[in-house]
Amino acid sequence: MENRTKVTQFILLGLTDNPQLQIPFFLIFILIYLINVFGNIGMITLILLDFRLHTPMYFFLCNLSLVDLCYSSAVTPTVLSGLLIRENIISYNACATQMFFFAVFVTIENFLLAAMAYDRYAAVCKPLHYTTTMTASVCACMAASCYAGGFLNGCIHTGDTFSLIFCRSNVVHHFFCDVPAVMVLSCSDRHVAEMALVYAASFSIFLSLTIIFISYLFIFITILKMHSAEGYWKALSTCGSHFIAVSIFYGTVIFMYLQPSSSHSMDTAKMASVFYTMVIPMLNPLVYSLRNKDVKNAFKKVIEKVRLSLC
Repeated sequence: MENRTKVTQFILLGLTDNPQLQIPFFLIFILIYLINVFGNIGMITLILLDFRLHTPMYFFLCNLSLVDLCYSSAVTPTVLSGLLIRENIISYNACATQMFFFAVFVTIENFLLAAMAYDRYAAVCKPLHYTTTMTASVCACMAASCYAGGFLNGCIHTGDTFSLIFCRSNVVHHFFCDVPAVMVLSCSDRHVAEMALVYAASFSIFLSLTIIFISYLFIFITILKMHSAEGYWKALSTCGSHFIAVSIFYGTVIFMYLQPSSSHSMDTAKMASVFYTMVIPMLNPLVYSLRNKDVKNAFKKVIEKVRLSLC
């Protein structure tokens, strides 16, 4: 029997092997990461400081910002170091840890988007019962379920991948330890592991998409029945930011994970991965802040308080 400990570390090839592109990419991605960090921390801070934002919608948005920050931080530092060092070496345990935390947080985001869709359904379709439907305890239970589902999914994907035997190549054709990229290096039969990945990812994604689709179906039906132009545009504005975030997130995730590894083009996979590991976490706070009057007003209040305190 071959011993899997023959591979004790992995080499991440990174985004590009062109030395002329490494510094420009480094500058671009560190800028994206800084916007991501300050944007998400800023969103969390605004929601915590302004009592008018202490509602179910902003409770879930606060959690979304926290998760965006965490899953981007699980990957981006590795990308940045890989752009400065041509061969980025990561240990076996560090690779497993990175894979676990990325899988946990990206799954939590998946379930949070579904919870936010249900919250929008309750706000638009059942406005008179909204306060009794979306109570603090209900919101806390929904968020806890999202985190529990993320932890379970992370355990399944990481355990499934690292139960395989790695005894030949240790070169990962990716810029971080993603499940498909590491799994293809195994010298044992990985058919069952690949099917487990596809089925587990399919279940979590389609469960969330079903909740989102049904919620938005009822939301759009309710909006079309509105006779008030003000109510019509208010409902659209309430759901618009979330719908944009959902479309961007699921488009790239479905492309990446709902196909066997044999169908993957690693170069294409890298570009898609850049989008959902670094760009989407940066876009979410921008989308919600630019399209949301409450967030804009809370931001103006904070700036005004800072200005007055400095005068």
